[in-house]
This record gives sequence, C-alpha cells and structure tokens, in this order.
Amino acid sequence: MDPIIKSIQDRIDTLPGVKYVDEDWGQLDYYSPNFPVQWPCVLIDISGGQFDNIGRDRAANPVNRQTADATVSLTFANLKLTNSSGRAPQAQKDLAFSIWKLQEDVHALVHGWKPAENTGALIRRGFTRVKRDDGVQEYTVRYNMSMANV
Repeated sequence: MDPIIKSIQDRIDTLPGVKYVDEDWGQLDYYSPNFPVQWPCVLIDISGGQFDNIGRDRAANPVNRQTADATVSLTFANLKLTNSSGRAPQAQKDLAFSIWKLQEDVHALVHGWKPAENTGALIRRGFTRVKRDDGVQEYTVRYNMSMANV
C-alpha cells in the first residue's frame, strides 16, 4: 500500500500552496496549538477495503490471487482564524474559503488517475466535515479505487 500512498503524495505535492502532504498517522488528533503539520495540509489514508479471490497463480507469490476495492481518504485541513462573514473584507473571505479551492485543485489532479500500475482510477465517492473546536477547518474526501493481483 505504501507505493500507492507515496504516488498520491507525489502528485498532490506538485500543487503550489499545499504546505504539508503526508500519510495520515493522526497528526490532527493532537488537539493542541502545536500540530505536527503546516497549513494547509492534505493527509492520505487507505481507510478500508474489500477483497475477492480470483484464483491461483503458481508462478506468483502469494499463489492465491485477489482483487480489492479500496477507499482512499484525503483529509484537507487548514487553520481558520479569519472571519468570512458577509461584511468581512474580500481578501479575508478569500483566505477563509481557500480550503474549497484546495479540494477542487486536488480533485482535478487525482480524480480518474491511476496511482499505481495494478490499480484502477481514483473515483470520488463522498466527503464529510469534521467538526472541531480548535480553529482547524477539516474535511475528508473519499475516493474508491480497485486493485488487481494483490
């Protein structure tokens, strides 16, 4: 799985303005003023999968072959300390809403793209907002991907 995460990381890392791209190992779970990230960040996780047996190949290792449907989660986070109300200055509102532009830019890079030779394309399936009380704006976007001969 690590080649897939590294491939996605390398692709997202080409975007200007993204300060931190890494595997999600819980960086945003430490509710403190000293998160081990830079803002804005994108965290990558293969958050689940289902496997199906497709037979045996005695020339392969392991001999039992499988396909998989996996969920890749991309967590977008930014420290939102600016007001985005209707009367706020436009530049301030633009900064406050920048996480949406970041999601769009990453989506344009990864949707329909194959991160590895034995995978299908990443296809967006949904997103969720994570409510927080520490000024961090956080969304997780889920993509599905198939894998063969795993």
